[in-house]
Amino acid sequence: MPKKTPGWLQAARSQWTHTGAIRPDFAIKPKPGQESVWDYPRPPALAADPRLVEVIGATGPIASTTSSVRIMETSLPPSFYLPPDSIIPDTLCVVEGRSHCEWKGEAEYLGESPGGEAIGWRYPNPYEEFTDWANYVSFYPSKVQCKVDGEVVRPQALAFYGGWITDEIVGPFKGDPGASSS
Repeated sequence: MPKKTPGWLQAARSQWTHTGAIRPDFAIKPKPGQESVWDYPRPPALAADPRLVEVIGATGPIASTTSSVRIMETSLPPSFYLPPDSIIPDTLCVVEGRSHCEWKGEAEYLGESPGGEAIGWRYPNPYEEFTDWANYVSFYPSKVQCKVDGEVVRPQALAFYGGWITDEIVGPFKGDPGASSS
């Protein structure tokens, strides 16, 4: 049963200033073949991505797929979510901690060993808009090596967020000097 979005959360969502409709003056203008994170919408857009996405942890490969979903939200580098069947069996386990995303719901964290550091996250019981991607996994490029079609992903400045910075996107990104977060 999909989890309904509570009214208080719907009201909070309506308070955002930047929604991707108009690129702010401080945003970097993208060159041909690039995207500005300030053109991404709120609520976030989800798009199937057929490029090869690979994740390598401290102990070796964790996941590989050409069936990821890219989530694009105003001001944030996209996050790539990988289908559960792309995760190599027994490479991840649930670790301590939880967080809440206003769009997706409650996240649980995943690590390479019990009691270890969180290197990724998933939404086992997401809000109704995200139910098709329940249990898809995204990873922190600051904690594991993530690649998109061979390009090594760079992490964004804010450690809490797991945005994937590649040459195809421009900011400034949430957490960078001069970037508004609302």
